Amino acid sequence: MLKQTPSQTIGPFFHMGIPRGVENILADADTRGEQICITGQVLDGEAKPVVDALVEIWQADSGGHFNHPLDPQRSQADPHFHAFGRCDTVNDGRFSFQTVRPGSLPDKKGHMQAPHIDVRIFARGMLIHALTRLYFPGEAANETDAVLNSIADAARRRTLIATPINAGDLPTYCFDIHLQGDQETVFFEP
Repeated sequence: MLKQTPSQTIGPFFHMGIPRGVENILADADTRGEQICITGQVLDGEAKPVVDALVEIWQADSGGHFNHPLDPQRSQADPHFHAFGRCDTVNDGRFSFQTVRPGSLPDKKGHMQAPHIDVRIFARGMLIHALTRLYFPGEAANETDAVLNSIADAARRRTLIATPINAGDLPTYCFDIHLQGDQETVFFEP
């Protein structure tokens, strides 16, 4: 009798496909603005580390501009800032990025958004990546940010606010990403 092939999940391919280097360093000594560090863990539904995920971030520079053809203020973008980075979670599900605190930028309707970092997560078993946002605590603009305030439950909204921690020379923010469970991070439609 023939046996059925066992089911397979996608990946983990990230460790083979990610070039090693400085993909998690978006800022250098010439970059304008306050340099910061973002650190965290990707955790599964049981709060166990996911050691084969990939975290990507993209964000505006400290002035709220992107060095991208679709940004009408592209000429004002910081040429020393790399708005995109990625980091795998090989070490106990941990990731880190050296970047700058982003500036506010307008949404599609022209309303100013709170400073934020867009985050994309790829992990084993996920056919479509997960999308979320990282916001900073104490920002007055958090009170009026349309995306943040589209989340009715204040407890769920807090899953998008990074926590300042004491670590290293740079101001550091911890942003743990819970893929499922009681502390699940809010995710948005891709």
